[in-house]
Amino acid sequence: MITLENVHKRFGQNHVLRGVNAKVENGEVVCIVGPSGSGKSTILRCINGLESYEEGAIRIDEKMVDRKSSHLRQIRQEVAMVFQRFNLFPHRTALENVMEGPIYVKGIERAQARAAATQYLEKVGLADKLSSYPQQLSGGQQQRVAIARALAMEPQAILFDEPTSALDPELVGEVLNVMADMARAGMTMIVVTHEMAFAKEVADRVLFFDQGVIVEQGKATDILNAPQHPRTQDFLRRVLHPF
Repeated sequence: MITLENVHKRFGQNHVLRGVNAKVENGEVVCIVGPSGSGKSTILRCINGLESYEEGAIRIDEKMVDRKSSHLRQIRQEVAMVFQRFNLFPHRTALENVMEGPIYVKGIERAQARAAATQYLEKVGLADKLSSYPQQLSGGQQQRVAIARALAMEPQAILFDEPTSALDPELVGEVLNVMADMARAGMTMIVVTHEMAFAKEVADRVLFFDQGVIVEQGKATDILNAPQHPRTQDFLRRVLHPF
């Protein structure tokens, strides 16, 4: 469904992505792990067309992702994104936040959008928070609203950019549980995460990024239990046994 071919991205003199090659099949859950600054978030933003790239190709269902492409609006409907910092509209309720995209992007009637948004908020466990504003919600609840907003666009895939890193530790589980339910339901997902237990439990494959390249990739259990590359081994040792 998503194909990356020799993707390069630079910010000035900083060569962030150095020839990334990967494929994500329909219904697959792929977790991207690696140290900060390795290009993990940048590759997601390139897939969604939020960043341009200088070399290579990114295709979604054979449509080229290009910020100047006429397909970009359609691609963003097919591939939704959930951000680290929620990005909710502070002046709109949870229900209104979820309704926004279907109404203004897809042109759905308000009553239909309201009914669908209510269902998606119920799906992420927030049936009692429809009228709450973001500042009245915990971080975990805000992130679940953001996930419901992504689901309301009925995408073919969802990109998650470290969706739990801004949360208090006690709130992480409620977001990961929703994501695990989505994975079990067959949603195609690419997840940038530091939650190794989640990756081991839910991911079909893991890609380990370092310095703008995929150093190692394979089945989640293989990479996380028995990594072969010294850089992957060192990273996981530091993450899993920090003391």
